[in-house]
Formats: sequence, C-alpha cells, structure tokens
Amino acid sequence: MKLSNPFILQRADPHVSRHAGRYYFTASVPEYDRVVLRSSPTLAGLAAAEEKVLWRAPPEGPASSLIWAPELHRADDGWYVYFAAAPSREIKDGLFQHRMHALRNPSADPMQGPWEFAGQVDSGIDAFCLDATSFSHRGVRYYLWAQKHPDIPGNSNLYIAAMETPTRIKGPPVLLTRPEFDWEVQGFLVNEGPSVLIRHGKVFCTYSASATDERYAMGLIWADADSDLLDAASWHKSPRPVFATDVEREVYGPGHNSFTVAEDGITDLLVYHARNYREIEGDPLWNPDRHACVQPLQWDADGMPVFGRPLREVELPEAGA
Repeated sequence: MKLSNPFILQRADPHVSRHAGRYYFTASVPEYDRVVLRSSPTLAGLAAAEEKVLWRAPPEGPASSLIWAPELHRADDGWYVYFAAAPSREIKDGLFQHRMHALRNPSADPMQGPWEFAGQVDSGIDAFCLDATSFSHRGVRYYLWAQKHPDIPGNSNLYIAAMETPTRIKGPPVLLTRPEFDWEVQGFLVNEGPSVLIRHGKVFCTYSASATDERYAMGLIWADADSDLLDAASWHKSPRPVFATDVEREVYGPGHNSFTVAEDGITDLLVYHARNYREIEGDPLWNPDRHACVQPLQWDADGMPVFGRPLREVELPEAGA
C-alpha cells in the first residue's frame, strides 16, 4: 500500500490507534473548538473517512476554549478522549490556562453512542497542563502528560503517574524530563506531546520540544520494561533529537506524534504532524497548515527505534502481507 505525505491535511497533534481491526484518527482542528473522530478498516481509508464531531466546546466554562490534542483510549468501562482545554484565550504569566479534561463513551464502538463530558483530570499540580496520554503495562494503567511546574522555569515538563480510574491519578506526579538541551529550548522551554511504545523489553516515550515552528523536534526517553516506571531514575534520555526538520525534503517542525501498527499487525508506524513550508505569517499557533503524516518506524540491532528522515512517499505492508 502506497501513501503520500501529508496524509491528512490541517490536522495537528494526530493520534491514530487500532482496535478490533479498525483504525481511529483524532487530532486538533484549526478552529480549536471541538473534538472529532474518524474510523476506517484501513489506514489509507482514514484520509477520506467521514469525520464525526464527538463534542463541541460550550460557550463558557473551564473547557470552553482552545481545545487541543485529543487522544482516544480504551478502558474497561468504555472509551475515553483526553484533551486539553482552557476557560478562555487569556494568557496569564506568559501561559494559556489549559487543564486536562476527558470525554467518556460506554459504547463498544466509539463512533456510536453518546459521548459525555467527564470533567477535569486533576494532575495534582494546579498549573498549565496539556497533551496527556495513557498506556497499560504489566497490569498498571499509567497517565503521562506535559505540565508547567511553578518552581521550574519554562512552559512544560513531562510527568507520569499511575491511574486509580480512567479519570483520576493515583499518587503524586513523577517528573521524567524537563527542557535542558539546546534543541529543547528554541523559542520556548518545552517538553510536550508524549507518546508511548513498548517494544524489545523497553518502554519508549517520544516527546516534542521547542517552539511549534521549524524548530519543533522530537526527543526520546526510555526505561527497561522490568523497571519501576514511577522511579525517575529508571528513565534514560537521548541528548539529541530523534526526528527533526528536513529542509531538503521540505518537512518543517515534525512532532507531536503517536504510534500505531500497519495492517499486517507487525510493522510499527510513526504518525506525526509537520508543515511543508518554513515561512509562517503571524503566530504559528493560528497557522492551520500542520498536516498529519505517517511512515514506518525502523529498529536497530539493539532494539532501539530508528526514526530516520521524514518521507514524502511511503510503502506500507497490507493485511496478510
């Protein structure tokens, strides 16, 4: 199966998951006013699949503005969408006022049944936070997100906690990484957009750093699968970005990724957004041209991911290949 990048236009922070033989796609929309979802039995079919609005921001309230980076996750009692939202577009102390919130749907199919607002997911730190993801490992469900800490300079760091329920963390947040290298502090001091992939005896977490223009790039932290994931000492961090702007291929600011698998059920896929031009008029936040892209993820002999360069054309294995 051949795909061309960009894969889906004007959809930033793309999250693709596969469940029971179907693919699900959600992302930030340029208007930042709603949560959307599309589904297809094939990855290629997502590009033209009908997009359903699961929820629209109300006219006022804590989640009424700037709806960012939704992610769809399955839990025992239904489906959840985690997303960041603010009460307004007001900036205080240099930051928007986002907190994490959740939607819930008890149906077997997330494209059917009622979606209800499940409220705020309290991170334990009352400050700007965003980009939550969730994953299960060895019987424990974890919550991993980006968060401003009042005592740490910069916009956001990455934190992890176990989950008591799909909307409540258990125990104090554990700091995993903060912006520290030169490539993480370009324009803004940011670690955000975490995504987890468990392979080859390791728990990998990608994240994105710096301003959301051509300086945006992806980093990597990882822990041994047998280690205590709630112990910061279990985690290692790459001093260099693993995926970044490729001027020759006209791919600028790749980042805020997710992972899925190809239709063969084996090949790992990297899903990310990027722009195909550098010069942005005005604030990059309001530029709609962050497009969803996809390409295979490679692995080296040591079981470490190899991200390579952004690809404009990709060949993906199909079911039964």
